[in-house]
Amino acid sequence: MSVNEAPANVRLIGGEMLLWSDMSGIGGVTEWRGAALELIRRLVPPDGRVLLVGPHPQAVVDDVVARAGAAAVLVRSFPDARALGERHPELEVFCGRLEVLDVAEPYDLVLALDGLLRTHSAEAPASAWSESLAALAGLTKPGGRLVLVVRNDLGIDRFIEARPADRECGDDQWAPHGFDPSYPGGPAALDRGLESAGLSLQRCYAAYPDRQAPRSLLSREALAGELPEALTFPLSARESDRMLVADPLSLTRLVFRHGLGEELAPLWLAIATRPPHAEDDPVHPVELPLGLIEEGRSLYELTGHGTRPLPDGEERPIPAGRVVEEILVEACAREDVKTVRELLSALAEWLERGGEVSAATDSLVYDGERFAAVNPPAAPVAPQEPRVVLCRILWRFAVRLLAAGHHHPWPWPLEADQLTLTLCGMAERPCDHGDLDLARKLDAELGQPAELGEHAPTYRDLLGARDRLADQLTAALARISRLETKLSYRERELVRAKAKLRRTQRKATAYRRTLGYRLSRRLARPRKVARRVMRLLSG
Repeated sequence: MSVNEAPANVRLIGGEMLLWSDMSGIGGVTEWRGAALELIRRLVPPDGRVLLVGPHPQAVVDDVVARAGAAAVLVRSFPDARALGERHPELEVFCGRLEVLDVAEPYDLVLALDGLLRTHSAEAPASAWSESLAALAGLTKPGGRLVLVVRNDLGIDRFIEARPADRECGDDQWAPHGFDPSYPGGPAALDRGLESAGLSLQRCYAAYPDRQAPRSLLSREALAGELPEALTFPLSARESDRMLVADPLSLTRLVFRHGLGEELAPLWLAIATRPPHAEDDPVHPVELPLGLIEEGRSLYELTGHGTRPLPDGEERPIPAGRVVEEILVEACAREDVKTVRELLSALAEWLERGGEVSAATDSLVYDGERFAAVNPPAAPVAPQEPRVVLCRILWRFAVRLLAAGHHHPWPWPLEADQLTLTLCGMAERPCDHGDLDLARKLDAELGQPAELGEHAPTYRDLLGARDRLADQLTAALARISRLETKLSYRERELVRAKAKLRRTQRKATAYRRTLGYRLSRRLARPRKVARRVMRLLSG
C-alpha cells in the first residue's frame, strides 16, 4: 500500500487534512484512563452502534471496538485515519469535517471525549460550538446517548499553569479560542446548550486533576455536598513537563472547600440523551456512578455512603479528619515544633499498634484521636518493623516538603535524609542511615517511590521563597546596621576613656616630679624600714 493510498474501510468525506496528525503529540490528546474507561464500558450497548468523534487515545478506541456491535470514528487527519483503518479493519473510519458527515442511520452512542474544537478543518472556517453540537445531536439516535467533553476556560488548571492558555505552542492552534459566544462558560451554559440542541442532560461530571490526564470524575450530585478532605486531597497533580505558577494541591483544596468544584473543574463530561420519538426507541438503561476515582492502579466508585473498589469490592466509609501531610505542612509553616512532635509521636504509636504498612502522610487522615488510611491496598502487605515503616513515611514527607519549597523550622541546607533523621528523633524513635536504606527499599517495593528531584518548586513558591529570603536579608542588614552603630559608639567611648587615662597618667607623672612628693617619699622610707624590723622581731 502506498503512502497516499487509504485502506478500504477509510472514507474521505471532505475537509480532510492530508499531511496533519492530531496524534503526533504536538497539540496533545487527553489521556483518558481508568475512570473514563469504566464509564464508557457501562455506556456502550452490547449490540449497538457507536461513533467516536475526534481524536481519542488508542486504549479508548480499542475498548470500544471490542465491546460495540458496530463502531465508527470521525477524524480530520488522513494519517490518523489510515492508522486506525489498518489497526482495526472492522472499524468504519470517516476522514473530514464534522459538518459534512452524512450517515444513513444515526448511532446509539456518540463519544466526543476530545470536545468539538478538533472536529473542524483548516480548509474551511470553523463552525460555532452550538452548530457543531447540533451536528452531533443529529448523529445521535432517538433514545441514544451523547458523551461530550467540554474544556473549561476558567478551570483550576488555568490558574496553575504559567504558559498563556490561548497559545500553548501547539501547531494546531491556528484559530484563536475564546471568541465564540456560544461556547459554554459554565455548567449552566452547558445545560442550556444541550437543551437547545434537543438533548436531555442525564448526568454531568467534573474531571480532575487536569485536562491532560484526568483520573477522577465527580458528578454534580456528589459535588453538591461537602466532600471530605480524604477524597479531595488526592485530586491534584504535578506533571514534570508543565510549568506551574502555584501549588495545585493548595488551590484544588480551596476550590472544594469553597464549593466551586464544578465551576472550576478543568473538564466537564456531560452525558445527554436524545428523547425518543416513540416507544420503539427505548433508552438503554445504564447505572451511572456518582463518581469514579483512580488512585494508582486501583479504581474506586463513589457511592452515597463511601467508596467501593472496582470491580467487586465492598463499600467502605470515607474516613473523617484532616490529611496528615497538610497538618504537618501547616505546623512547619508556623514553626510549631510542639504540634509536629505530638503528631509524629502519635503516628509512631499507631504504627506500633499495627497501623497500615503502606501508609504515607498524603494518604493518612487524622481526626485528633485516631489515624485512618484513605484507600488501603487491596492486597495485604507483609508486616515490617514499625521503626522502618515510620522512617519510610517521614522520608517521603521530607522529600515532598523540600521539593515543594515549603517553609520549615529547621536549617535550609538540610537534605532529605538529615531531615528524616531529625523527624524520627522528634517522634522519639531515633533511626540511623541503615534504617533509611531499609525504608527506601520498602518504599520501592510498595510502588511509586518518592524521588528526590520529582517536583520542582512552582513559580509562586519561588517568588514566596525569594520574598522570604529578602525579608530575612533585610532584617539581617538592619541588625548589622544597629551593631555597627553600637560598635561606633563603643569605639568613641573607648577613645575618650583612653584620652582620659592618658591625661591622668600625665598628671600623675607631673605630681611625682614635685618637691613635696619626693620629700614625703623620703620621710616615709625610715618608717617603712622600722615597721619591717618590728615585724621580723615580733615574728
